[in-house]
Parts: sequence; structure tokens; C-alpha cells
Amino acid sequence: MPNYDTHVLSGIVTYPIAVLIGELLKVYAKLPIELTSTALILGYAFYVLGSDLPDMDHPDALIHRGSKPIVSVAAGSAVFLWARGFVHMNPAWLDPVVSWVAGALAGLVAWYAFTWLMPKHRGIVHSLLFAGIYGLLAFLLVEYGLKMSTGEGIFVGLSAFLGYTLHLALDRSVKLV
Repeated sequence: MPNYDTHVLSGIVTYPIAVLIGELLKVYAKLPIELTSTALILGYAFYVLGSDLPDMDHPDALIHRGSKPIVSVAAGSAVFLWARGFVHMNPAWLDPVVSWVAGALAGLVAWYAFTWLMPKHRGIVHSLLFAGIYGLLAFLLVEYGLKMSTGEGIFVGLSAFLGYTLHLALDRSVKLV
């Protein structure tokens, strides 16, 4: 099976195929795809990340070890944002400290939960279902998180899906679920 370098380098060099697919869908299928410079750059990032992302279900994989702190920081930050609306200490300067204690505990829980909840290697994470979920999340991030246009979001979501699918194809393990 291909290793980290093979997956990522394949993503780096095959991205023009994703751009071609985007252009063809825009011109011939009349999809409202927008290939702006920003969408193309974000599409590249999501494509290359997707080219190794299915291996996040392997505890020794670099992408697993890299994703784990990102998930922990995201969970901790989300809990901090939630807690700061409820924490009212005296003196008031304790509010952010106590809110971050709650956030740090959530980050710690997320750290261990990430590996514990991850399915077996080459299980459901190695599927077109998860490729679609990854593409959808990329679309939602671009359109609603970054406030870019729907057409840009469609292209970035498509790129994410195609990069993830590239990994599955290189593993010779393309399955629906």
C-alpha cells in the first residue's frame, strides 16, 4: 500500500485534474462553479489534505497524529466560547481563566476520545461516504465560515472530495461505506 509521501505527492501533482473536472462541470454541465484564485488555492489545500486524510483512522499515521491536536484545540476553543457566556466570577478577571479551564479539560477529553472513537483502519473512514462528508464540510466551511460564494464553495468541496477519493483509488479500496 502507498505510504504518506506517495499519497501527499500524488495529491500535489494531480490537482490540475481536479481543476480540469471543475472547469468541465462549469462549462458543460452548467454547474455554478467559480474558480477564483482563492477558491483554487483553498481547493488545492483541501485536495492535498484529502489525499492523505483517510489514514486518520490509523493511530501511527502522521495525519492521525496531526489531526488529534487540531480536534483537541477546536473542542477546547468551542467549550471556551460556550463557557464564557456562563462564567461570572468575582473578580471578573477570573472569567476567561475559568472558561479556559473548562476549554482545556474539553481539549484533554477530545485528545483521548479522538483515538478511542476512531473506527478500525480501512473501515468506514476509507469510503466514498466519508469522502462526501469531507467535501460537504469543506463546502460549508468556505460558504458559511469564510463567507465565500456558493460557486467557490462548490469547487472547494468538489476538490476535497476528489482528493479524498484519490487516496482511496491509490489504496485500491474504493467502496461506498
